[in-house]
Amino acid sequence: MGDKSDMKSVYYAHSLDGEPPEKWQPLEEHLKNVAELAAEFARPFGGEKWARLAGLWHDLGKYSDAFQKKLFDANGIDCHIETQPGRVVHSEAGGHLACLKGWRGADRVLSWLIMGHHAGLTDYEPEYIGEKALKLKMEKANRSDEVLNKIPEWIRERPLPPPPKALQKGADPALFIRMLFSCLVDADFLDTERFMDKERLRQRNEKRPGLEFLLEKFDKYMDDLCRQTAPTPVNEIRAEVLSRCREAAEERPAVFSLTVPTGGGKTLASLAFALRHAVRNQKQSIIYVIPYTSIIEQTAEVFRQIPGFKDAVLEHHCNVVEPDESQEVTRNRLAAENWDAPLVVTTSVQFFESLFACRTSRCRKLHNIVNSVIIFDEAQCLPPDFLRPIVFTIRELFRHYHVTPLFCTATQPVLTRTEAFDFKFREGFEEKEGPREIVQNPDKLAEQLRRVEIVLHEKSMTPVGLPELSNAILAENAALLCIVNRRDDARNLARILPEERTLHLSTNMCAAHRFAVLEEIKSKLAGKEKIIVVSTSLVEAGVDLDFPVVYRALAGLDSIAQAAGRCNREGRLTANGKEKPGRTVVFVPESQPGYVRQQAGITKEILARGDLEELLSPANYERYFRQYFWQLGMDQLDKKGILEIVSGRAMNFYFRTAADRFRFIEDDWQEQVVVPYGDALHLVGRLTAQAWDQKNILRSLGRYSVGIPKRFFEGLAAREYIRETGYPGLYMLDQSLYDERFGFVPPDEAVEIDPGKFMI
Repeated sequence: MGDKSDMKSVYYAHSLDGEPPEKWQPLEEHLKNVAELAAEFARPFGGEKWARLAGLWHDLGKYSDAFQKKLFDANGIDCHIETQPGRVVHSEAGGHLACLKGWRGADRVLSWLIMGHHAGLTDYEPEYIGEKALKLKMEKANRSDEVLNKIPEWIRERPLPPPPKALQKGADPALFIRMLFSCLVDADFLDTERFMDKERLRQRNEKRPGLEFLLEKFDKYMDDLCRQTAPTPVNEIRAEVLSRCREAAEERPAVFSLTVPTGGGKTLASLAFALRHAVRNQKQSIIYVIPYTSIIEQTAEVFRQIPGFKDAVLEHHCNVVEPDESQEVTRNRLAAENWDAPLVVTTSVQFFESLFACRTSRCRKLHNIVNSVIIFDEAQCLPPDFLRPIVFTIRELFRHYHVTPLFCTATQPVLTRTEAFDFKFREGFEEKEGPREIVQNPDKLAEQLRRVEIVLHEKSMTPVGLPELSNAILAENAALLCIVNRRDDARNLARILPEERTLHLSTNMCAAHRFAVLEEIKSKLAGKEKIIVVSTSLVEAGVDLDFPVVYRALAGLDSIAQAAGRCNREGRLTANGKEKPGRTVVFVPESQPGYVRQQAGITKEILARGDLEELLSPANYERYFRQYFWQLGMDQLDKKGILEIVSGRAMNFYFRTAADRFRFIEDDWQEQVVVPYGDALHLVGRLTAQAWDQKNILRSLGRYSVGIPKRFFEGLAAREYIRETGYPGLYMLDQSLYDERFGFVPPDEAVEIDPGKFMI
């Protein structure tokens, strides 16, 4: 293709370095490939016509002379074409063509998809989305007529799909657009990769085990495990829960709940339900959503230990450590881009922030959520500030995207829309659709699995100081876990107690440090040592610890229940040859952080009724959550106003603003700082020596960092307690402020931090 006339006959989508144009990818081939692949992805939820057209039109701007010249210039080939200097934009022409076609609303949908396939979904702005705006922009760039005149007629005259109001009856258009966007951008990435990088394509396409194979392996594993396990009362109950999950899996798709007290074996039982239900209903995958990375690593490892599961499990979160460049690691990285795996284990942050994301890299995975079983582990940890948009979206996934949700916890939050609760939580599930409880009698199960007695500290509801608390702990003369609400309290209480017996845990310690201490705790407990562990609430949800005595600072009823789940977990305590319960002691701390006061107040009201035997019952959990959500009110259950800007029928959606607002963890009040622990210094040194691997090194450094409030950070940096590492934006804490017991310890002369902010 050496002259201008040749340019009119062949247009290219992608070039290959060092190869002649004859080996480049023709534009028509790329458009057809993306159209068909996007349609295949969208077919399960009825969006194939929209996805096909978006794929066919997404790169129409590459028909411009300017883009073709850019390809030739990049490869050092003179194509004898003169164009105006400036940035070449190829993602607008398809949106312009959609606007010229008419059909009110369809132009917006296609404009969002096509114009955002590189930059991401944008907010609705009259000057950005719409026929006049697009036409003006194209004319200003002097490319409108040129591009549209070169588009082949078979592409130009492609019929539009039905208008948005006919997408799906009753479905939310904004989520439908995000799902279509996922189909388009993943298809675009994959076809480009297929042409540009055959080795990555080969690694990506290596076959993983299917769900039928996994179900067969899992059933054999669990049957063998049940035969080998001692027939204790706890293990017999776990076997009953497993059996009930297998039975419920045969039921028609619905919203399910699994209410099992801590230690009842719900992790493997929920997987039993998911595998059997997925195979029976021809689901494509299982997604296990977990609130904390400390639990996700533990859960993923449990699944990998099942024979045949190692190649099936994709663990996706910010702290995944990839120690080598093996083929398996590379394949997992590729699968993490779009969750193309039969069993995905991920965090609540990754899952829900992706559902409300606008960037292409975060949205690629969304279409692989369709037609899956999703297990929400520790469902009580769903953040109240986002509860309405979260439940609304899960409900949409169930109603219109063939998703079977399962909420797992010992303390089920109220997610059902009832007549009494409707005005506070209209996004809740209708009673007819669930959640449908798998365990037939949760109250009876709670009674059977009761291995703990709840007692109040001798001062009852009177605040207890740390010295007095220390004396009570030492008087127990047993291995003991004490959970407090403030990091400062954890550190100060641990200092009062005997150092040789006491271990400390809080998020002032980096993740690698906490993991090492947890392993030490488990080892000492196995050796029957009478250790004392002082911790913040990070040990509560899903961390496998078993103490005879637990002390818990007054907090929400769900937190007290989770703390009690670390007490006599296996039911092994005995006295005079008979089983005896563990003891969970509730005390009122002298200082209560603001974030927990409301929940603690409701728990205090329930405690005032005096029935401690029934405190940890499903009926009380329901009473607690109803009261808590009622007190918060509708506005606080959607504190950032997500639903008002990205749902409804007006089609004036603000995708980018919603993505910015939907952040479980606020980034604006703290800085992540690398601490001098373990391999941190070595990894920082590698950042400059191995520039090619910086992304993976930075990911690994996530395990060696802590969050420090910004106003505190600035003071520490000014006094050189925090220094730059040499890598832009990466800071390291001075050794003098990182203690081998307590992690980050503020200098004595530092200004006191707002206790409501400086919390776990």
